[in-house]
Amino acid sequence: MNDNAEQQPLIVAPSYPESQLAKAFMTALTHRDTGVRHRAEVRGQQWRQVLAAMASGRLSVGSRTPVAGLPPWVSPEVIRGGFATGTASAGGAIQPHEIEAARSFGVPAERRALFAHCLTEPGLAWLWARLHSGSYEIGVPEEAALLTMAWLVQHGQTSAALDLVAELEPFADRLRFLPRPADGPAPDVTAAVHRHTVSEAVDTLIRRRHNTAVEKQREALAVWQPFADELLVHWLRTARDDQVLELAPDADWLAQGEILLGRYRLLAAEHTLCTKHRDSKENLGILREALDEVVAGRPVEARRLGLLRHAVQSMVRRRGLPGSAAHMALRRRQAEQSARPSHHALAQLMLRRLAVLPPETGITDVTPLLGPVTEEEGREAGLPAGAVVPAAIGQVVESALSAPLSTLVERGVVPSAEVMAELVPQLVAATTAHAYEDEPLRAVMAANYRAFRNRRSLLLRNLERQVRVEELPWVRAVSGQRSALLGTPDGEGAFAVLRQLGELAVQAFPGTILPNPMVREFGVLDRQCDLGAPFVEELAADIFMGTFSPKFLKAARVAGELLGGTLYERYYGIDYAAIRNLAIVEAGEALTRSYGARTSPGFARLCADRAAPASRSWSVAANGAVIEQAQILTTHNLATLVHRVGIAPRPGWADLARRCFVTVCRLTARVHRNPRPLGTIKDAAYAWRQMVFHLSLCPPEEQQRVIAELREETARHPSHVTTRLVPALAGLTLVAEGGTFGDDGTADTGRARRFVGWSTGRHWMR
Repeated sequence: MNDNAEQQPLIVAPSYPESQLAKAFMTALTHRDTGVRHRAEVRGQQWRQVLAAMASGRLSVGSRTPVAGLPPWVSPEVIRGGFATGTASAGGAIQPHEIEAARSFGVPAERRALFAHCLTEPGLAWLWARLHSGSYEIGVPEEAALLTMAWLVQHGQTSAALDLVAELEPFADRLRFLPRPADGPAPDVTAAVHRHTVSEAVDTLIRRRHNTAVEKQREALAVWQPFADELLVHWLRTARDDQVLELAPDADWLAQGEILLGRYRLLAAEHTLCTKHRDSKENLGILREALDEVVAGRPVEARRLGLLRHAVQSMVRRRGLPGSAAHMALRRRQAEQSARPSHHALAQLMLRRLAVLPPETGITDVTPLLGPVTEEEGREAGLPAGAVVPAAIGQVVESALSAPLSTLVERGVVPSAEVMAELVPQLVAATTAHAYEDEPLRAVMAANYRAFRNRRSLLLRNLERQVRVEELPWVRAVSGQRSALLGTPDGEGAFAVLRQLGELAVQAFPGTILPNPMVREFGVLDRQCDLGAPFVEELAADIFMGTFSPKFLKAARVAGELLGGTLYERYYGIDYAAIRNLAIVEAGEALTRSYGARTSPGFARLCADRAAPASRSWSVAANGAVIEQAQILTTHNLATLVHRVGIAPRPGWADLARRCFVTVCRLTARVHRNPRPLGTIKDAAYAWRQMVFHLSLCPPEEQQRVIAELREETARHPSHVTTRLVPALAGLTLVAEGGTFGDDGTADTGRARRFVGWSTGRHWMR
């Protein structure tokens, strides 16, 4: 599912939901894990709802109002692929907090009764108390509606409050508009964000199970190898000239053997992970079974005697005689290893450490939590004092670290642009909410925004746009309370946050395309500071129908203002002057409406012509080739961030170009012996494009120096990487030295090539 705000036209058949239902049914029927089976059963129920709603006509797939009778502001329940199930996220069975509220209000446990009570004087007083204490949570946006209504009443905005109530009332029996209770106000995330809460870190640790393989090894080292040593020493008492049973066992030896066999039975009953000691072909099993025979008074047959002597000799040869320096050193190391506490035991200790922290927040300082086991903890938990918390558990704790986003990136808590995109809404919520001067209203709007960003995107057609937060009735009702401008290029506010996030994304994850959720947040900040910067999404090739919204042409014009005459324009064979003229012409005309939405037909034709002949017939690959040309022309937001937002990443453009090429090499290495390499080739081409962009912002001398260094970088990778990248490097060098590609994107009889990712035929990098 693509989070693109302006999806492409498509026709949806029931085949996709049916295939997903079949897949969920099979998983629910056959998977070994109970939790997985249960989740698959829930998914199956949801897909059945989708199919039933489609069949009855209640569900219109591809519409921004997919559920009949529900306006666009109602958050629909959305599952894989952007399909609405036909129910509302704020609907369903009445929740425990609603039942408790009804009990305290003295009204029936029904949503309409709760709604009506909140319009009374006691109900408003209850809402005002929540507003000013901050003791509430907003799980879905609808749960902010009554709080907003109460704020309007308290501040004399009675008419706006009545209008809001009138819009909400028809759904009062179906949707929950009551906020959820909380112990205190939500933390201020203006300066710090967290990937997970303490509660989520606790849940992750609780799900950690014993590692059976590790515990088997621990049992072998701590129990069975020491016992095998005892048996070996016992047998060696009968040896002469390295041959056991050359000396006849005496009564004392037999009595001691019986004690050893009794101990074995106790150990076997208590320690059940390892089973090798039961194997009659293993050394321990041979020694034990032979001892059983001798203690029972039965003669040892020749074959068993041969096995016994071979086992004793091999044990001595491999580890030395028990009691020797080498043998003692080995057993000492193994004892230390087995004495180390298990990850499971240390996870239980970490759970006790986390139990004292507020569950629904992040952790401001993880250092004390990651320290070694203390003397007191050792006594309480039976762990060795000084034991170190393993990295696997430390990573779970660090995932809840609350710190500036840049700090989380530096520490590896945010390892990718996709994870960063998950955290950006926390900052954007706080930033956009600062436009409200009243603090309680600001808190409600921030909580509402965070909940709204959890609203999953719908599959849309006819270039329809996803619902924006400004369209929610309770947000519209207080829109007049916003300040006129959140930030300017010289001030604080949305612009400063936009520039900070843009710089961080580009410098932290070079060679990675900006994820759609992050682009969406950039668009929100852009609207708040009225910058007019065109941020464009990555379109989905499987539903693309050859049209682009006007902002794509606008973004290409911005790119031309920055990159005209540079290496980037020459490498990709772009005529940015023609794009500027096209933008002027279309700006002076009424832009075409395709499928009911504004489009830029000139930009669409340009991308299709540049992708030819790949774009001459419909296919996912042909669509991808056209979309890639749009990304090349617009630089997929890089030019907008540099030229309009003014980002200036700290490492500098040359350093970013080098790091992009490292990503290219890493991805190219994955092409080798990959039966389905096209996705990897596409990602490598994206990274290459960003490298060319960064190079184009370098002075000519630095540009040449970096290009020369790229061949040195390939030498650090396997030879097949160098072989695949030789044509691309030759093409880059050619253009940097003033040469050009032919119409087919090659030069020097194919030895130099322009590197693009999509192809309808066999890609040359394969």
